[in-house]
Amino acid sequence: MPELPEVETYARWLRGAYGTPGLIGRQVRRVRVRWPAAVATPDATLFAQRLRGRTVQAVARRGKYLLWHLENRETVLIHLRMSGRLRWADAPPNEAARHLRLALELDDGRWLLYEDPRKFGRWWLTARPTTVLGHLGPEPWEISPDAFAARLRARRARIKPLLLNQRFLAGVGNIYADEALHRAGIHPARAAHTLTSTEAARLLYALQEVLREAILAQGTRFDAAYPWGTYQQYLRVYSREGQVCYTCGARIRRLRLAGRSAHYCPQCQPRVSNA
Repeated sequence: MPELPEVETYARWLRGAYGTPGLIGRQVRRVRVRWPAAVATPDATLFAQRLRGRTVQAVARRGKYLLWHLENRETVLIHLRMSGRLRWADAPPNEAARHLRLALELDDGRWLLYEDPRKFGRWWLTARPTTVLGHLGPEPWEISPDAFAARLRARRARIKPLLLNQRFLAGVGNIYADEALHRAGIHPARAAHTLTSTEAARLLYALQEVLREAILAQGTRFDAAYPWGTYQQYLRVYSREGQVCYTCGARIRRLRLAGRSAHYCPQCQPRVSNA
């Protein structure tokens, strides 16, 4: 699933970075919804009618959501979920394209295609984006170390699953939670409320550093569905079970927490009491 750095990379790409013309100032000429369930709100027919003729004024990111702000004060929101991706095309899409779910033609003749093999991604069009985003916690850069420590003290959940909880902190996913916990020297199964203020600050700074580095690297690429990314070259624990820790030489381990994998170094991230 694209996490904060990957979604931020998409946002910058849509704003015209990486050698593309971008989406800003472009008017949507045609909307083709190939798979109606990809549109969460409104229904697919209304979505197409309301988006047609609208101009994109700005592109932003909130957590793992992409936002397109339109000239009529409505907002398109996109969550790519597990396998959604966007790409440009210079010609109308092939109607037989297997994974195409939605296509937009712009006033400059380009097409923006949304493909999603697993069909989990969703689109919204609304004048009230808070109805979609209201559950999200703060961005990792929007919270102070003291406030972060206070939030941790109030939670008895284990720290790795808590970092994945978008109500607690927006945008963090499996990859960067593992990497930040390793950098901070905190075991992923540690109960959140047991972290000291010093440990909480160290973890917050590690999250911020890892995410900034990953954004500069345009995210992490594991397959062809995501066209950018070099941060996979710098991963120290994620998806490295059984390999040597670059810091201490111990073997990276993996455990299951709340149904998700957690990768860690048993020496750099020692297990401590959750009392």
